[in-house]
Amino acid sequence: MNSRERVELAINHKEADVVPSDLGATVMTSLHTKSYANLRHYLGYPEVNIRLRDVVQQLVVVDDDIRDHFKVDVTGFKPNPSTRSAAVKIIDEIPGYTSFTDEWGIGWKMPKDNGWYYDVYHFPWRRDDLTVKDIENYAWPDPADPARFVGMREKVQHAVEVEKRAVIVGGVCAGFVEMAGWLFGYENYLADFVTAPELLECFFDKLLDYKIAYWEKMLAEVGDLVSVALESDDLGSQRDLLFSPRMYRTFVKPRHKKLYEFIKSKSRAKVFLHSCGAIRKVIPDLIEAGVDILNPVQVSCVGMDSAELKHEYGKDMTFWGGGVDTQHVLGDGTVQEVKDEVRRRIDDLAPGGGFVFATVHAIQGNVPPQNVEAVWKTLQEYGVYGR
Repeated sequence: MNSRERVELAINHKEADVVPSDLGATVMTSLHTKSYANLRHYLGYPEVNIRLRDVVQQLVVVDDDIRDHFKVDVTGFKPNPSTRSAAVKIIDEIPGYTSFTDEWGIGWKMPKDNGWYYDVYHFPWRRDDLTVKDIENYAWPDPADPARFVGMREKVQHAVEVEKRAVIVGGVCAGFVEMAGWLFGYENYLADFVTAPELLECFFDKLLDYKIAYWEKMLAEVGDLVSVALESDDLGSQRDLLFSPRMYRTFVKPRHKKLYEFIKSKSRAKVFLHSCGAIRKVIPDLIEAGVDILNPVQVSCVGMDSAELKHEYGKDMTFWGGGVDTQHVLGDGTVQEVKDEVRRRIDDLAPGGGFVFATVHAIQGNVPPQNVEAVWKTLQEYGVYGR
């Protein structure tokens, strides 16, 4: 059985020979550049020119030698930089920081000394006199910029036909509420659900059109080849949703539903939603909206017990992640504690298929390489169906 077949069985809720796995096919399943360098050295692989998959989080493109070492089943692609974002330069105009402004006009900065990732410092729409016209007339990036798609067909075809791996392809930008937070400012957009709903309605509708324009072009290129289409929208905090289920159902769910229906109308791909946090209250809504796959399955959050999630939603939703808690166990635990955690999550999530093994979000820069190795060794030893 090849990797593509293995993943296809899993996302269709069937057991394969072993539990399929992902390391680095998405931003959310990658590694911080520091942990990746340490891992390569620990495993005895040569130094390479480490490529960043995500500049903000300092997450890497995982090289083929490491993916082969851990027998990873998924290859992932995100769109190429647009013409506008390709021109973005990292600068050092802020004392003590490096910074850049992305294609949306959002400003990001990272400390020069011991910086781990970039934080937002400039929110383009954070002002009290913002109007619907301001949103409509803003210099929006071009979702269908041809630069985003150059060589995409050839890369995906090689992964599917030569590597025999399943392919997941990423969206053009973050989700509705994530983008709102970065553009409006977090306090402003959360208040706008009540105080200025017309602003959010306008933005969400324009962003829906923006995303559909991107997916129309991307799926015309590779929709017949990809197994999974990735979208993201962080809806939860450590303890609860960021806003009420009613607000989700009013403002976000209808747009999610339209977007996911469009993706499915243009491809055979399953819809993958990345949403961090304690989101259990709206998982039934996500299923109704068309989500097939949930990531990262943040098991350390309130209400996100892996066994309970599998029991309640495992027939309708594939869990892509949840394989090991990255908040506490992976970075701070012993090798044995990591192994025990991986076994527990496999026991909870693997039966009946519907599980692609990955860590709970990206592996951070403080994670010891022996712990990373322990994760995949345990998966290979324990994640066997019919054992």
